[in-house]
Amino acid sequence: MSRYRQQDNLLGQANSFLEVLEQISQIAPLNKPVLVIGERGTGKELIAARLHYLSQRWDQNYIKLNCAALNENLLESELFGYEAGAFTGAAKRREGRFEVAHNGTLFLDELANTSGLIQEKLLRVIEYGEFERVGGSKTLKTDVRLIAATNEDLPALADAGEFRADLLDRLAFDVITIPPLRERREDIMLLAETFAINMARELEMELFSGFTEKAKQTLLNYHWPGNIRELKNVVERAVYRCNNPHLPVHQIILDPFESEFRPTSRTKTRDRVLPAASTEQSDNDELSIPENVVSPVETRKPDRIDYPLDLKDRSQQFEIDMIKQALADSQFNQKRTAEKLSLTYHQLRGYLKKYNLLDSAQETAE
Repeated sequence: MSRYRQQDNLLGQANSFLEVLEQISQIAPLNKPVLVIGERGTGKELIAARLHYLSQRWDQNYIKLNCAALNENLLESELFGYEAGAFTGAAKRREGRFEVAHNGTLFLDELANTSGLIQEKLLRVIEYGEFERVGGSKTLKTDVRLIAATNEDLPALADAGEFRADLLDRLAFDVITIPPLRERREDIMLLAETFAINMARELEMELFSGFTEKAKQTLLNYHWPGNIRELKNVVERAVYRCNNPHLPVHQIILDPFESEFRPTSRTKTRDRVLPAASTEQSDNDELSIPENVVSPVETRKPDRIDYPLDLKDRSQQFEIDMIKQALADSQFNQKRTAEKLSLTYHQLRGYLKKYNLLDSAQETAE
């Protein structure tokens, strides 16, 4: 039996996808970090698993962690472990993911959500294979192959000072970018039929009778913002709602929320409540509104926008104007400017570099 079980979602015959599989085969045997980039639902976790099981570490631990699911303190403890008494509730020592994954592979999903502190510690582990547990002083060694994934543009975040450029350099020995499903049109029906057969089997149907031509065209013409994960949900929903193994699936419901009874907006609690109407109304039966209550018809209308416009250029110019104004208000002291803009000093420096404002933002003395 193969040591790696092919996953349903990791199927395809599009050239762009086959190139990804070839890249995986080439990089998997190397003990180097890999970045996996792709939109949500494209199968980044499956790619990471394939990298592990095709490597020489296939028989060692494969540990996964979603960095977006934890705040900074919890994430630090999960990654590096902690000593007894390190914080309230730490009754005994606990090993972190880097210790558990020793000699194996650690997959970090949603890497762009990590803080500067976590990024700094990750950099040290990658460079030297060393770390300390939270609350500890003993330096520990680990041999871990690191695979990280994100759906963010990390080079752009690094340019803006929101991600460490040195960490990005260490992680990006090679980058695997997964094509979205809309760029793999020839794979849509292959995946859809696989998901449908598996769902029919789960429902204990004696067979799956396929899709009608109309259903196929609906699947092929949709843009799939949720990619393979969304396709799987749509197909499985269609099979179970059809509920007849002798009829081909004819109804494809792309949006399960679509309904004539769907609420149109979220009900919000008003900041101010109108007083109850008096039992003694005036002759014209109009309810008087106190002066301190703003009538909805008096809400401010947005400034007139002239179209067409370049949204990206307009947004960048707005950021430049805000930074210049904050610099001037802070007498060009960059630390105070960063505070005014709710940025860290390094984030502000990233913006200044991005917009070529360093020459005009000479630092003044405190």
